Amino acid sequence: MDKKHPEYQYLDLMSDLLEKGSWQEDADTGHVTYSQFGKQMRFDLSEGLPLLTTKKVFWKGVLHELYWFLSGQTNIKYLVDNKVHIWDDYPFRIYNDKRKAEGWPELTKEEFIEKIASDDEYAKKHGNLPRIYGEMWRNWPRKDGGGVDQLQWVVDEIKADPSCHNAIVTSWNPEYLYGMAKPGEACRFPICHNMYQVNINNGKLCLQLYQRSADIFLGVPFNIASYALLTEILAKITGYEAGEFVHTFGDVHIYETHIEQAKEQISREPLPFPKVEISDEATSLKTFRPEHVTLSGYESHSPIKAEMAVVGGFNKKIHERKEEQGG
Repeated sequence: MDKKHPEYQYLDLMSDLLEKGSWQEDADTGHVTYSQFGKQMRFDLSEGLPLLTTKKVFWKGVLHELYWFLSGQTNIKYLVDNKVHIWDDYPFRIYNDKRKAEGWPELTKEEFIEKIASDDEYAKKHGNLPRIYGEMWRNWPRKDGGGVDQLQWVVDEIKADPSCHNAIVTSWNPEYLYGMAKPGEACRFPICHNMYQVNINNGKLCLQLYQRSADIFLGVPFNIASYALLTEILAKITGYEAGEFVHTFGDVHIYETHIEQAKEQISREPLPFPKVEISDEATSLKTFRPEHVTLSGYESHSPIKAEMAVVGGFNKKIHERKEEQGG
């Protein structure tokens, strides 16, 4: 009997959400989702990189976004310059939240992003997303004003003690999240894939992601590919083979507006996963570059487009009550 293609873990989960998902409504935007809680997928990376094949996944976006995180960057200009626009909505939302109070001109999103691309000073002022993944991974804010490089510590710890059980990177900092933050300091964007742990198992480097909130149709294909690639990169620079990528979900959901697209994807048959190679030039986090990654053999079905819902972040209706009450 042939082994079931590993992509069916994703397709079966999406199908389960369509059939059995619990109805939810976002308190801020009114977007409706169908949700389940506490699911998991496992990918053996010796079988290829789990870059989904039942719809085309934007590989360039996966690669450059991950490098953006790995290099500790927080400004979307790097992504915009590389024609990756998956983070455009969040600084534009911040701009519009402050526009009237600051006297800034009304712009379309396209005009705003063009200014980010063409004007370095404008990008410095309006393109930054503080306390996003790159900063949390590589420069976690310390109480003395310094920063903690969590990811470098994980690399060093794995090299020093392959049997360690503490190689964890977290992006979840309550000091800057939701109603837990001081007035005016709350993040305006969601931290969704909020913690991962690296472990050496059977002589191979494995990584488990905990994702507290997951958009199965648009976000999860990116997250699977990104953290599987992260596993490959960390394995390379620590001197191990890549083992398993384990993807654990808190709330995993499908948006009501994505249901027809999901049905189309579920009807498709998966193709073989591609292979990825990391150059020997990638000897450390400091030396790693996107051009050190070579993807080969990626074939997929055609893309399936859907609108992204910008939800899950700072909710004015709930979280500004604290600001109005003075903390």
